[in-house]
Amino acid sequence: MSFRDQLSQSPQLGLCIMYPAPGVIERIASEWDWVWIDGQHGELGYSDILAIVRACHYVSRPAFVRVPGHDFGAIGKALDTGAEGVIVPCVDTPEQAAAIVQAAKFAPLGNRSYGGRRVVDIRGRNYSQTANDDVILAVQIESPQAIENADAIAALPGVDALFLGPDDVLLRRGIAPDAPRNPETLGADMKAVMDACRKHGKFGIMVGFGAEMLQECISQGYSMIVSGGDVAFLASGSKQASEAARAIISKNVAVESESGNSLY
Repeated sequence: MSFRDQLSQSPQLGLCIMYPAPGVIERIASEWDWVWIDGQHGELGYSDILAIVRACHYVSRPAFVRVPGHDFGAIGKALDTGAEGVIVPCVDTPEQAAAIVQAAKFAPLGNRSYGGRRVVDIRGRNYSQTANDDVILAVQIESPQAIENADAIAALPGVDALFLGPDDVLLRRGIAPDAPRNPETLGADMKAVMDACRKHGKFGIMVGFGAEMLQECISQGYSMIVSGGDVAFLASGSKQASEAARAIISKNVAVESESGNSLY
């Protein structure tokens, strides 16, 4: 079953990767349905992205590369890794989306350049014949202007998915970065994006960390939901382990103090 078919069956949970560590993919990516490789804000260069895409394929998970911007060459280079999808940030207008389609899709739909080394090696020279359907182009809706234009953006042939960027949307509405991400702050924008997706037969992508936001994403009909990430797992696991260890140390210090003995 293709990934598109899986999206039609049930929500697919995504793992976000920001650190240049393919071993993370080998270790935990099989617990997730797809991988978001953050080449915009993550600490990743091209060689890192290529290695992580390879690791995704090793564990049979589709790789989606977020590029830094709208650059034609960068979008094509990301897709030449053999990634199953590309995520393009900060798409505010249908005109911008149309230009991105030109970079991500082959003729006659777009103007993507042919000849990626790895994608030819693993899929053959005829990969371009099905690439427009095989590869998912997701554009990020990250501003009030983009929310207003969501319907027109979703209507464009070649745009396969709309990815609501919650942090930037709220920031551009004047809401602080540490404000809650919940149905009260994001529900209306989530609905606007999903209404556009449903109307035009496109997929909705959203970040759904925590039970409340995950349930909201599912209830609204989002197909691809980012629910975990290397940064969060590393930080929370480290904090939990250090706090547990310090609690044991504190307990031992207290016992030694009461007995009048000390090991320190």
